[in-house]
Amino acid sequence: MPIMKPNYSLDDLRCFCAVARSGSFKEAAQSLGMPLSTLSRRIRQLETDLQLRLLNRDAHRVILTSIGEQYFERSVALFDELNNIDEDLHRDKYQPQGKIRISAPINSGTHFLRSIFYDFLLQYPDIQLDLSFSNSLIDIEAEGMDVAFRVGNPVVENWIARPLKHIHFILCSHPDYDISSITTPDNLCGHPTIICHPMIPWQLVHKTTGEEFDYHPNKGVRLEVDELMLLTHAIKTGIGIGYVPDYFALPMIAQGEVNHVLPDWSSKARTLSMLYRDRDHLPMRVRLFIEFVKLHFK
Repeated sequence: MPIMKPNYSLDDLRCFCAVARSGSFKEAAQSLGMPLSTLSRRIRQLETDLQLRLLNRDAHRVILTSIGEQYFERSVALFDELNNIDEDLHRDKYQPQGKIRISAPINSGTHFLRSIFYDFLLQYPDIQLDLSFSNSLIDIEAEGMDVAFRVGNPVVENWIARPLKHIHFILCSHPDYDISSITTPDNLCGHPTIICHPMIPWQLVHKTTGEEFDYHPNKGVRLEVDELMLLTHAIKTGIGIGYVPDYFALPMIAQGEVNHVLPDWSSKARTLSMLYRDRDHLPMRVRLFIEFVKLHFK
């Protein structure tokens, strides 16, 4: 069935609704911000296009015809809804309120992003955060995310990636586990290991020589997890050697809770980035959040 196109201007219909609501051409012209003569001409044009008389005019007042009342009753609700939409979108653009949907990796989200999220909420009481922590590479476009945090290669088409922090991973074991035979990465073969997805392979670089070694822990895997607390707890229990972010591992090493395996080796830098859309067209709440995060990492 073909779609019928209106043979009149919707903007002229909007002008008619303004006149019908106020009962005065003069008041309607003032509310619309247009000359009285222009408003009169547009109402005449609408009646010509519709081939219907909508208004009866005299020197003192404007009276709707029967068909004019029907057009007004059916049309005014549409224009009121459009005005409500305009107001909502205006608030989104210029007022700090509403919900921000955020995706972040479990590890970094839990351990050094969460305090930023909480501080932001305390500063902006009319903004809500909807946080989704996952180590899976979700489709942030399809999931309707406003901001996403990624570690590693963060390229997503049409999204801006802002680098925030470089993260290095190091190897750790239980303090009582004998690591004397592990002097190079290839000595890891045969030792029990714990994998924390998605961090495989273990990409290691010698701090002095720059030599690189990618270790694929295929043999001796005792446990596979996707969360940092499970990984570190398993290491401290003595289940095996694990690949742990330095911001989390170094305090435990200093406290003697774990051993640093191959201290001359650490991972290549993996960058935590914040992804977002073109910031010129973002709601104010999202722009404020982006600036808040950038300021924290500055």
